[in-house]
Amino acid sequence: MMQVPVTAAGGTTATFTVCHCALLRPNFKDISSPKKGLLTTPLSIEASSFPWPRPIVHVYIRLPRTCELLSSYPSTRTYRQLICAAKSNQGWDFGRFLKTLYFFNAPPSPLKVGFFFSLVVFDTSSLLPCLFLIDEFFMAFCGFKFLESVVEKLSGQSAPTATKEMESSGIVLVAGATGGVGRRVVDILKKRGCRVRALVRNEEKARRMLGPDIDLIIGDITKENDLAPSHFKGVSKVINAVSVIVGPKEGDTPDRAKYSQGIKFFEPEIKGASPELVEYIGMKNLINGVREAVGLQNGKMLFGFDGEAYHELPWGALDDVVMGGVSESGFQIDRNGNEHGRPTGVFRGIVSTANNGGFTSIRTRNFSVPKDLSAYEGLELFLKGDGRRYKLIVRTSTDWDTIGYTAGFDTVEGQWQAIRVPFSSLRPIFRARTVFDAPLFDPSYIVSLQLMFSKFEYDGKPNPTFVEGAFQLPVSAIRAYMREPITPRFVHVGSAGVTRPGRPGLDLSKQPPAVRLNQELGFILSYKLKGEDLLRESGIPYTIIRPCALTEEPAGADLIFDQGDNITGKISREEVAKLCVAALESPHACNKTFEVKSVIPFSEPFKVDPENPPPEKNYDVYFKTLKDGITGKEVLERSPLSVTRDAGYSEVCTAAPQGKDRVGY
Repeated sequence: MMQVPVTAAGGTTATFTVCHCALLRPNFKDISSPKKGLLTTPLSIEASSFPWPRPIVHVYIRLPRTCELLSSYPSTRTYRQLICAAKSNQGWDFGRFLKTLYFFNAPPSPLKVGFFFSLVVFDTSSLLPCLFLIDEFFMAFCGFKFLESVVEKLSGQSAPTATKEMESSGIVLVAGATGGVGRRVVDILKKRGCRVRALVRNEEKARRMLGPDIDLIIGDITKENDLAPSHFKGVSKVINAVSVIVGPKEGDTPDRAKYSQGIKFFEPEIKGASPELVEYIGMKNLINGVREAVGLQNGKMLFGFDGEAYHELPWGALDDVVMGGVSESGFQIDRNGNEHGRPTGVFRGIVSTANNGGFTSIRTRNFSVPKDLSAYEGLELFLKGDGRRYKLIVRTSTDWDTIGYTAGFDTVEGQWQAIRVPFSSLRPIFRARTVFDAPLFDPSYIVSLQLMFSKFEYDGKPNPTFVEGAFQLPVSAIRAYMREPITPRFVHVGSAGVTRPGRPGLDLSKQPPAVRLNQELGFILSYKLKGEDLLRESGIPYTIIRPCALTEEPAGADLIFDQGDNITGKISREEVAKLCVAALESPHACNKTFEVKSVIPFSEPFKVDPENPPPEKNYDVYFKTLKDGITGKEVLERSPLSVTRDAGYSEVCTAAPQGKDRVGY
């Protein structure tokens, strides 16, 4: 047993007797109050530690005879609601208060319940227990966070950290990073100061080739378990240079001279995993692994319809009842309420400033898995306005009473609107005050959302549109949206010729080896095309680069871009690597598929004078010429189309390193 001093804001004092017993006679100490003995100012408890375990804590308070009680009940009676307030205030709905606590903390722990129901107030004349609850008393004493803090003090537990450490972001993932194109991509990105993560199968080889400090993911794209989304935390963009292994049947020299020369033809064969596993299954695994990290062009739907799929959120009312107020709101689904006659959520209620209240809100329970929205610019709300100003609150902590990153937004009465709230506009707010030293908002760890209508914005600033009474805000959808203009998030190095097998009217004798040997090589081009289709259908902003025959020549030659899968020729791996990096930054390359070669014919080697190197290219000039929707597949639906052939073309097939380069064209 111990005595716990309690002090009200006006100087009123009382004593709590706290014990471990289930039954205890109260120990009283008279208190005086400036309002005729009525306790109407917030209380604070000064208690720190207790020497025993406490599954239930009992607290007793004695008030003087002058207290005004609206209700006094025999101790054996069961009460449906507990309502008592000063005469000038409105009744307080204790049942709704408990419902709120239960929804967001369901079910409350026995310790919290025991503490709450052990608060008993005695009248001095009869010592009959009555449950005496006053609006401002509960604002400080029985609010949810107060219960949390008292329980933590009594149990010796500390509150969880309010915010988590920021995760790394802006990483470029290079898949197939030890191949001829991949390792050059890594080198270019590192020279630009970009953060790089390499997906490779052989760690020793990768360290030797890329450097000891390179961030690696050791995995095989043909194995789904190797590409768990957790491996790609912080990745914002992907360059995929993985390909099936193709090499000479007769083998290669120790220094891979046949692979490097890139001109003379050697009879090819598949080495290692099949084209189906690498080009199709591997692409599927990689897309599924990075999808959440790199994001979708149409955004990530959090609430509402996404096609035929409906995304729900666990909304619950969180009104000023938690601090003694009487405002009340809720969230219901109107099955035909949106602008297209489809279901929409409706945030509606009645707001009142009685009992020092003045806000209503709906808040989600904490998400079972925090949402990673680092790929997106902000949140977009589709709603029908009512002319009022509301607040969106986003939380990055699982704690209940913690910083909420907040932004206000205005609505237009009677109009359906798409309102965008950039993450950069969110302000760190705690209990209606700006927290100037708060951590930066972390979009990779979002645990709950909240919509609020309040008489205040923050820092004492009033809401200019606030009026008491009924309100209604239909909200049909909430989604995360990408920054505009949208640039590619996934650049894939494919291969020219993927649509040519089976093309009507095609003279195979004039086609590159892979076209003629597509079936013998495990349908290599067919599965490359299927892999491309997966990327085009994924929703990820992409670029698909289809180089012609790859060589070890330097970059710098003039280029020819084409679409429709008709050209043949050669291009250096260094040039393709530069194209990949440039495409990541160009909105003109977004969602484009194209073939590329240099203007240099096969019969002429390309060299660069170190004393007079060619100028750096502005690849955006090329990207601007590209059109949407051209892949070469459309040729199959039209009349046969002849395939142009480079005058200097000779049949080429290079022995590719494992999972990296491809049959030449």
